[in-house]
Amino acid sequence: MTKHASTPINLAIPSQAVQLQHYPDPGSPEEREVFERLQTRLPRLYSEVFSDSRVPRTVVVVPSFSLDGQVLSRITAVHHYEERMLCMLMLLRYPCTRIIYVTSQPLNPTVIDYFLGLLPGIPGSHARKRLKLLSCHDASMAPLSRKILERPRLIQRIRNLVSVGDSNHLTCFNSTHLERTLSVRLGLPLYSCDPELAPLGSKSNGRKIFRQAGIAIPDGFEDLKGEDDLVEALASIKRRNPALRRGVVKLNEGFSGEGNAIFPFDDIEINDGLEERIRELLPTALRYEAPGESWATFLPKFEEMEGIVECFIEGEEKRSPSVQCRVTPTGETQVISTHDQVLGGPSGQVFLGCTFPAVEEYRLAIQNAGADVGDILQSRGVIGRFAVDFISVQDEETGGWKHYAIEINLRKGGTTHPFMTLQFLTDGQYDMNNGLYFTPAGEPRYYYASDNLESPDYRGLSPEDLIDITVFHRLHFHGASQEGVVFQLFGALSEFGKLGIICIGATPEKARELYDKAVAVLDKETEGYAAIASVHS
Repeated sequence: MTKHASTPINLAIPSQAVQLQHYPDPGSPEEREVFERLQTRLPRLYSEVFSDSRVPRTVVVVPSFSLDGQVLSRITAVHHYEERMLCMLMLLRYPCTRIIYVTSQPLNPTVIDYFLGLLPGIPGSHARKRLKLLSCHDASMAPLSRKILERPRLIQRIRNLVSVGDSNHLTCFNSTHLERTLSVRLGLPLYSCDPELAPLGSKSNGRKIFRQAGIAIPDGFEDLKGEDDLVEALASIKRRNPALRRGVVKLNEGFSGEGNAIFPFDDIEINDGLEERIRELLPTALRYEAPGESWATFLPKFEEMEGIVECFIEGEEKRSPSVQCRVTPTGETQVISTHDQVLGGPSGQVFLGCTFPAVEEYRLAIQNAGADVGDILQSRGVIGRFAVDFISVQDEETGGWKHYAIEINLRKGGTTHPFMTLQFLTDGQYDMNNGLYFTPAGEPRYYYASDNLESPDYRGLSPEDLIDITVFHRLHFHGASQEGVVFQLFGALSEFGKLGIICIGATPEKARELYDKAVAVLDKETEGYAAIASVHS
């Protein structure tokens, strides 16, 4: 085999001799070969280690959002979203599991104590001894994985902390070339698909996979490369449907709806000048989901990422369900859960939260569609978690639902951590026969979750303040009843007035009641805070 250049890394630490660690160059065939060799460990890990709570293992959690920085920058407090994977600390309920959790900036100890206090059946002190928190001390918008790769001493520190043996792995939010390089340098398999397969999760490839699976999609076009393609695609969907009111333009790698824009067809006539009229209106007529977006910034990003155009699905009764699945390292497609998404933004395309499960009328239908997509992804070599999002419209005459698949999220997402939290707290099971979740006692559980509980009045609240409020008002999860409230995104609270919340109840009504109570309590406890702050600004 041809030898490829390696990058020497100085791993010297004070008072020790200088050492040189050689790694394959990022993206080189040598690196790919090492990565593929590491990935061969995953089937045994999944079948023998993951299922046995007493097998010693180390899980390295790197909650890196390795996505487009410009798109991510549109999301309020996005650099605190690394906290969403703190639900992984629930793995510490397994007495021989160790976790190394790496973040951009140090986490508040109160937040860690909060999550360790949720662990069922394990003293917090025992769990704390098996948890190691590491930080890059870097608040920049660069992906966390890149920050780690730029710190060879940190990489060596992680390597030194990982227990000896082949029962260890790396887990991240999504999988890119950065995570592949990190996997190789840590010497750990990555529980996710090969980054070479990441494009399967683009908007364009999603449409192709849905067609292959025989799942309905909105009329539209994919693999669009620039302004000319946008004009032609918008004109085509309007000509094919003269009554069409709106078209949707989407970046291939948009995130949480922030890469979407609406083109209104108001007062646009279908004639020989249709394309010219659309071209004329595009710079001023597009309505962006992301705040602060403009044609001057959107078009270059579209040319870089490419994207799609679709018909905007209209309907009096319209919902956005989602199915969460995974392909296991042993090649099995599994449905994990279904949700109805709570959407907001100018045209209702931005993810705000979710309810579990999706409503009874269609949860099994989207569950089956997700399994079909999973089978195709599995045949392409994908492993790990993914979600399929739909737009569903109810027929006014029959009451039936028509589902249009709109995207594949080939990564963890906003619906991942709420369900993982439910699983870890209750130790129950998802029932494929009815799409419900049951505790070991056979009782169903539901939740209402949001990453966007936000108010100017909440600004200035510290994690300690929030804990005080939750304890006083009993806004916490009760292990005996297996109901209650779990907060997340503590780090975004004081600066941005934003936090996450998961409300678990024995009925959908109880879950929503807990959410409404939590909001009412926070609003009452912080009433007038924003006005006080404005006086002193």
